[in-house]
Amino acid sequence: MKVQKFEVPAESSTKDLQNLSARFAINFRLDPIKVVEVRRKQGTLENIVSKIIAPQTQEAFKIAAARRTVEEAITKRSELKEDFDQALGDRLEKYGIIVLDTSVVDLAFSPEFAKAVEEKQIAEQRAQRAVYVAREAEQEAQADVNRAKGRAEAQRLLAETLKAQGGQLVLQKEAIEAWRSGGAQMPKVLVMGGDSKNGVPFIFNLGNVQNQP
Repeated sequence: MKVQKFEVPAESSTKDLQNLSARFAINFRLDPIKVVEVRRKQGTLENIVSKIIAPQTQEAFKIAAARRTVEEAITKRSELKEDFDQALGDRLEKYGIIVLDTSVVDLAFSPEFAKAVEEKQIAEQRAQRAVYVAREAEQEAQADVNRAKGRAEAQRLLAETLKAQGGQLVLQKEAIEAWRSGGAQMPKVLVMGGDSKNGVPFIFNLGNVQNQP
């Protein structure tokens, strides 16, 4: 007998008690050894499909769907089909019908589950957005800390520079006062400048300068 193909609907409940419906395209042929017996009992091909294949498809789908949640049935569709093919093949073989191939034409779930899936996706998107905003705020806070550290370091260096310059001015002032009061020979004072081209400092000996009133 040549290969026959029919589409058969089926409905079932999943492990989490969600309604699941499907349509299966089934390619089959009658076992040559039992073809006469099948034809004698069932008559037409339409009777074979309606009285044997359709109800056994329904039972096979119940077995496959009951093993997983509705979400697993959708995300692991190939595994659902494998379980269905195995169950259907075993059942139809007893009736002299050989299953050659099946395919899932349509797989649908209840409107309630569709709404739940949509709400879950929205919640996941919101959660991802919240994570992004939190990371962005954390990065901005760290940037503020880094800028504050930079300003503090700049102020510290400026304070050290001013302190060092103030100390040099005090030493120079004390040296000049001692010289004016007629004290000992003035020490040599390091004056920055000198050769303007090379920026080399020169030594200025205040002791060689006459003390003017």
